[in-house]
Amino acid sequence: MARSTRLLMLLQTLRGRSRPVTASALADELGVSERTLYRDIADLIAQGAPIYGEAGVGYVLRPGLFLPPLMLTEDETEAIVLGLRYVDQRGDEVLAKAATGALAKIGAVLSPAAKEALQNPIALPGPRGPGFPANAVDLRTFRAAIRSQRKLRIGYIDAKGARSKRVVWPIALGFMNEARVLLAWCEQRQAYRTFRTDRISAAEETGERYKARRAQLMRGWRAQMNLDETERFTPDRI
Repeated sequence: MARSTRLLMLLQTLRGRSRPVTASALADELGVSERTLYRDIADLIAQGAPIYGEAGVGYVLRPGLFLPPLMLTEDETEAIVLGLRYVDQRGDEVLAKAATGALAKIGAVLSPAAKEALQNPIALPGPRGPGFPANAVDLRTFRAAIRSQRKLRIGYIDAKGARSKRVVWPIALGFMNEARVLLAWCEQRQAYRTFRTDRISAAEETGERYKARRAQLMRGWRAQMNLDETERFTPDRI
């Protein structure tokens, strides 16, 4: 077995364990000596892998991003770079900053061949558009509500200028070419709706968590997209 392959297998083995596993058990699983196992763990730690533990007690891989050299092919690197550069163009300030940081972290651990794909990509995103309409409500407000699964009371202005107040269960943000939208379950309409964020005049948390899990709501929304327009999909049916 090539050493690079063995290191990746060691990482995958540790990722699948929630409790510390002894060097002896790891060595048996990988078919190597404990001495080799200790050396491999030391090398991975030197490369930045968040492995914690000690001989005789066991080792565990703590949560955290770690991409060792050779983990990404040139095509995989192309896909990641294209996606992150698209985010830099279409995302908001928070996502654009995150994309820049992610590219820097990935570039620091890539193999020489993959770094060439990072610096001189074959696939490029299209030119930047004219920009997005300004939002009255910071997108961080929506992100916070989505992550905490909190209901929002919003003021909304539709395409005809009509104003309404809604209580919604926010579940995702959509980044389109010309607008950004909030995907949510609307209590008033008793249906899934998308709201352009530039038309949301105000938003505040109601203090209530919505009763369905966000993952369930996402499945319900995807299911509704495949239903006839005459059918309705409610959280009670999720």
